[in-house]
Amino acid sequence: LAGGPSVAIVVLPQASASEDRGLASAQMFRNTGARHVDVVELDDRDAARSKIESARLIWFPGGSQSKLYDALDKAELVDLIRARHEAGVVFGGTSAGAAVMSDVMIPTSPAKPALRVGNTPIKRGLGLTPTLIVDQHFVERQRMTRLLSAVLDHPQQLGVGISERTAILVHKDTIQVLGDGSVVIIDPRSAGVAVPNAGQLQSARNLQIHVLKAGDQYKFDANK
Repeated sequence: LAGGPSVAIVVLPQASASEDRGLASAQMFRNTGARHVDVVELDDRDAARSKIESARLIWFPGGSQSKLYDALDKAELVDLIRARHEAGVVFGGTSAGAAVMSDVMIPTSPAKPALRVGNTPIKRGLGLTPTLIVDQHFVERQRMTRLLSAVLDHPQQLGVGISERTAILVHKDTIQVLGDGSVVIIDPRSAGVAVPNAGQLQSARNLQIHVLKAGDQYKFDANK
């Protein structure tokens, strides 16, 4: 998708606080034959900006999606990231690196699971998938309630829960599923979603829920 093994790949590892952050991701790409992979820290903003501008693939490893977004925002790189996405640069990420691509981003789990207004925490993400609320480790960590609550709070969005060792490839208005596990899509956009006050129980009728596996595709209207 990015152009082959000779393209420049940038790993932005700021979701993690580990001393060796990003190195495993860089090695992953080198193992596939990539010849130009850089793990980019943000201490030198000009150097970081230059590498991001020349990259054809940008990868976000796991950790904390809030930590990643805040680091990019503090370094004044969020607009550049969005511009590179608009220019056709391929973006990918795992765990927090997938969640951060949402515009309506789930930064963490609520204190207690509940289908109540405002129960699932929300922050702004990078907005590379502006119609999708992406949640990760979805089946393994039983995150249906937090994603469903987030979707009911934002019924113009689709919720996308991705299992481990599983990926979605998003191109324009199509989601393609890859990997070993399941992807759950919650589409509330044609449903009757009640709008109660903060803290009250949520309710909805005629939600659409889709469960997909590798090879399945789902088309959605990104402008709906």
